[in-house]
Amino acid sequence: MYAFTLEKPTTLADAAKLAAAGAKPLAGGQTLLASMKLRLSAPEQLADLGGVKELAGIKKDGNTLVIGAMTRHVDVGSNADVKAAYPALAWLADHIGDRQVRAMGTIGGSLANNDPAACYPSAVLASGATVVTNQREIAADDFFQGLFTTALQEGELITAVRFPLPKRAAYEKLRQKASNFPLVGVFIAQFDSGVRVAVTGAGNGVFRHGALEAALSKSFTPQAAEGVKIDASDLNSDLHASADYRANLISVLTQRAVTQALG
Repeated sequence: MYAFTLEKPTTLADAAKLAAAGAKPLAGGQTLLASMKLRLSAPEQLADLGGVKELAGIKKDGNTLVIGAMTRHVDVGSNADVKAAYPALAWLADHIGDRQVRAMGTIGGSLANNDPAACYPSAVLASGATVVTNQREIAADDFFQGLFTTALQEGELITAVRFPLPKRAAYEKLRQKASNFPLVGVFIAQFDSGVRVAVTGAGNGVFRHGALEAALSKSFTPQAAEGVKIDASDLNSDLHASADYRANLISVLTQRAVTQALG
């Protein structure tokens, strides 16, 4: 690591001032600290958000679930309100990485980093959730902008994520065993207005699959998902899996997710 200073704000206002002045926000540190150890990132100042209590917590507000940005994965996965109101989201949080990652990682940090194979972005995009920052509210469809890129401006901090509660939902993934990231993950959420399907791990970032959404909005069955041809032309191909294999995984995992959602 290179030398840096560590600030520990205790209020959102103080954290925002530090971020605006150029300090790098430190949430769970699961990506940032590893990058710093490898000298791939060299911020001169960090603002540790762990002491900002107003950024953590979970509450159910009518037909919406609000999760603070600094809420740890383990707390989302074990929270009674999440497990009752949105069990697919609780399952996702409870199966991110390993125990150490779940104990330290946060939803806000995951979304701000926007790793192309992260689990949380698929839940946020499939849910049509709203990312709340210290400056504005950003719809999920506008938030994710490609590889490690989001709509966040310099110095802007995520404060919470607001999830509308679906009628049914499920998340299925095939874990890449070396990294524990999903080789492919598919999150489906059914609302009165239709079905949203978000895919992670298969492309240059999380994305919605329009053909699967159309088919499942018409008929919420595994057979409807199976009938959709998945185009592999824009999917990743690497040492772990070919684009064609990932295309097949999208189909298989979507069918499994529908079966899971139907109970």
